[in-house]
Amino acid sequence: MSEKKYDVVVVGAGIAGAIIAKTLTRAGKTVLLLEAGLEAGIALDEDGSHDVYQQYLQTFYKAAAKAPNSPYPRLPQAPSADVLDLDGFKNGQNLTTGYLVQKGPLPFTSDNARVPGGTTLHWLGTTLRLLPNDFQMHSKYGRFVDWPFPYETLRPYYEMAELEIGVSGDVADQINHLPNIDKKTYFGKDYVLPMHKIPTSYLDGKVAAEFIKVKVPQGDTTIQVDCCSTPQGRNSTPNFDYPYDSVEWNAKAGKLQLKPLAKDEKYSPVGSLWNRYKGLRCEGNASCVPICPVQAKYDALKTIKSAKDDHPGRLTIIAQAVAYEVLTDSTSKKVTGIRYKTYKKDAPPDAYTDQLARGTIYVLATSAIENAKLLLASNAANSSDQVGRNLMDHLCLLTWGLFPEAVYPFRGPGSTTNICSFRDGDFRSGHTAWICPLDNWGWGWPVFSPGSDVEEFVGEALFGTDLRDKVLDRVSRQVLLHFECEQDPDPDNRVTIDKTCKDALGNYKPVIQYHVSEYVRRAFEAAKRVSDALFASSCIQDFTKYDPNEVGYVEYNGQGYTYRGAGHIVGTHRMGNDPRTSVVDENMRTWDHDNLYLVGCGNMPTLGTSNPTLTMAATTFKAAEAILKQLA
Repeated sequence: MSEKKYDVVVVGAGIAGAIIAKTLTRAGKTVLLLEAGLEAGIALDEDGSHDVYQQYLQTFYKAAAKAPNSPYPRLPQAPSADVLDLDGFKNGQNLTTGYLVQKGPLPFTSDNARVPGGTTLHWLGTTLRLLPNDFQMHSKYGRFVDWPFPYETLRPYYEMAELEIGVSGDVADQINHLPNIDKKTYFGKDYVLPMHKIPTSYLDGKVAAEFIKVKVPQGDTTIQVDCCSTPQGRNSTPNFDYPYDSVEWNAKAGKLQLKPLAKDEKYSPVGSLWNRYKGLRCEGNASCVPICPVQAKYDALKTIKSAKDDHPGRLTIIAQAVAYEVLTDSTSKKVTGIRYKTYKKDAPPDAYTDQLARGTIYVLATSAIENAKLLLASNAANSSDQVGRNLMDHLCLLTWGLFPEAVYPFRGPGSTTNICSFRDGDFRSGHTAWICPLDNWGWGWPVFSPGSDVEEFVGEALFGTDLRDKVLDRVSRQVLLHFECEQDPDPDNRVTIDKTCKDALGNYKPVIQYHVSEYVRRAFEAAKRVSDALFASSCIQDFTKYDPNEVGYVEYNGQGYTYRGAGHIVGTHRMGNDPRTSVVDENMRTWDHDNLYLVGCGNMPTLGTSNPTLTMAATTFKAAEAILKQLA
């Protein structure tokens, strides 16, 4: 056991852990970063990083099922939640064969990756801010709970997150199209993003031009369909009007601040802004999930590399280290250490070494599910009985059809445009809001096209040129929408543990209890109604079908719908102003232990309609600032 004591011990090398490590080491602190995944995956030298990434790519190319985790190692010592584990799940039954123990009554249909870099290795890269009303759902619509602070509090931290990720996007476009925002204050005055927006794909341009002509009945009113370009965490063209260089700790002021670029760098195409982001520009491979072949997309290893290179000696990384217990002192209620098991890749799972990490402050930065599991296993931070509760995801209702002319999906990234007009409105009193990306993957998600198209046409005795022409006509006209419906924070949707359910290393598996409320099912009904109107107006032939035998099939008002997970795992240790109803305060410090912080999507009290990674990064900067204040 190591007796070295660090300023901060961080568990998890995803984006939240990476931001904590980088921000604190830049401020002169020593940080120990524990990562459950393979040591090879965290190689930070150019040759090692390239070799590991090429191995991921080769694994992806060979995989029969191109699921989000398919490029990455499947480890018995540090297993990941995987959507492929859901094969065989039936509503109302239990499923115990996968890493997530599904207790139902409905399946939780999202996954994450326990590898260095975390789920940023297979995220889509969408970097949307939440809307102001997302922070005050109870006050505004009588639903859910309010956040402990308003949107304006998080705005400067959003700017830090956009710099760290290197967001490409058009601020003016968002201001002109997002619903229910103050156009003068949603972004700062004259604010621009680090890179210009990703060009609109051909499909998005053709489809959006038809959709914006449509008005859809919604309750007692109608909503004009509107589309907006989507900001993304991938390299495009640097925006040389962007003024910032880094996030710095101002000890005198006691806060984090954005440091301006030096004058000679501000307009230089070879300045620090362009070189900061390892990887090429987006080449439009349409394989952002699960892996970008040219590393144009941000991943957390870039942040870790920056932390390691900028201040050698301050960051210590131990990979293949699985945290399993948070030690607390019953008298002081402080955390006194993190127990973890180190393993060797090819050794038997039980051939591990028990270790102890000590620090002044401790940060759990694994995931909403893993943070909750670790706290429950440690009987820590749970005086509110909210640890593990309020598990949420965006539940995706897919609709698909054939456009009357070729729109050529798969040219460009996964999506460049979204229907933003249903992200907020008075309808949220009756059903959840949603965002609807215009997907650029054909029908691959719902029916595994183009393989399914080939199978269908071969079954019709088509071969050779006839088969090729038929597949070309079908695939080139495919349009897919997915309505990402926010989910209500229900305490009965939760992560628990069971002493009979453990993995190969002897650690607890997460046990999931999950259902879909009527509030969300009403959104499925409303979203399908919107899809019907859009398809009819645009002469799109609807091929949507929901099979009662599908995983995630539910009914509402006599109609069936199938939901799919978005991989946006939120809740389980929410923040708030009251220790009786929340796990952490507004700075992500646990109410029960004043030297334990929880970072990640688990802190979010509500989900909204934004992919949560940018908000997670923003709240992590806020937590890092609080940690530095406490250490001072």
